[in-house]
Amino acid sequence: MRVPPSPADRPSRIGLFLRRQKRLLRPITGLLFLAVLGGAGYISLKIPAVQEQLAPLRDKLLGTSALRVTSIHIDGAQLTSEQSIRDALGVEVGDPVLDFSVSAAREKLDTLPFVDHVTIERHLSGEIDVHITERLPYAVWQHQGHFELIDKQGNRVPDQGMTGKDAEAFTKLPLVVGDGANTSAASLIDIIAQEPDVKARVTAAVRVSDRRWNLTLRDGATVLLPEGEEAPAIHRLAKINATTRLLDRPVLLIDMRLPDRLTIKEKPPASPPPSDAGNNTQDISAPHKADAPKPVSHPVHPAAKEAKKDNPEENPDE
Repeated sequence: MRVPPSPADRPSRIGLFLRRQKRLLRPITGLLFLAVLGGAGYISLKIPAVQEQLAPLRDKLLGTSALRVTSIHIDGAQLTSEQSIRDALGVEVGDPVLDFSVSAAREKLDTLPFVDHVTIERHLSGEIDVHITERLPYAVWQHQGHFELIDKQGNRVPDQGMTGKDAEAFTKLPLVVGDGANTSAASLIDIIAQEPDVKARVTAAVRVSDRRWNLTLRDGATVLLPEGEEAPAIHRLAKINATTRLLDRPVLLIDMRLPDRLTIKEKPPASPPPSDAGNNTQDISAPHKADAPKPVSHPVHPAAKEAKKDNPEENPDE
């Protein structure tokens, strides 16, 4: 008959738990060892001395055609030139693909004008895919004597001194003026775009006290819009112009701040040109002696006075 073990010979609860988990602890320990070994290897590869020793092996591996750049695909770029993107990538077809740093290329591309963010994929087959997401300029903001490109949210879009053809393209963007105009411009520009006749005549939108807008037209006229009611006012202006051609008339000011009233200030009429007394002719018949008028002295043009000085013997009555 088997004698049961005494309480002193029984293992503790911790011992029983470790025995039961022994099968799990072995693979976990192995994984930790491999992780430490891999981390140490990665750190050692960053050491210049180790890189020099591994350089021949790397060059031998990179010498195969399968590990070279075979193509570069770029999409999503509308304002950024392809050449500037390739310059920022710093890689050409035929270069070793493992020498291409994705993070370094991304950092350089992020500094280009109009680039919001970039996605780059490098494949061991030799293909490099670059997707550009741009922050497109929405308007030109004039404030404190400076002109800046802004996106639809009103954020500044760096142009980095763009000139030439690219800069000329942005002269067609809407111009907004004043403090706070950048953050409030999108809704107004979208409203104006719904009325082509009005849009074709607007050259600038001026923010007044960061509360309401004034529109400056091509002929110099100013349209005063009501605060918070820009859309009804612009649609009403388009309807009035369609029937009366108001925007083609010589006006200085169109006040639309009151919803039930439209105040128009027209340009003053042009003053007639001064008449030239020397060109006036008068048909006078020879009067009778009794009706003959008395001699009248007429003012003499300065040029005529100079002529008399040059010809003192000339008869002044002629």
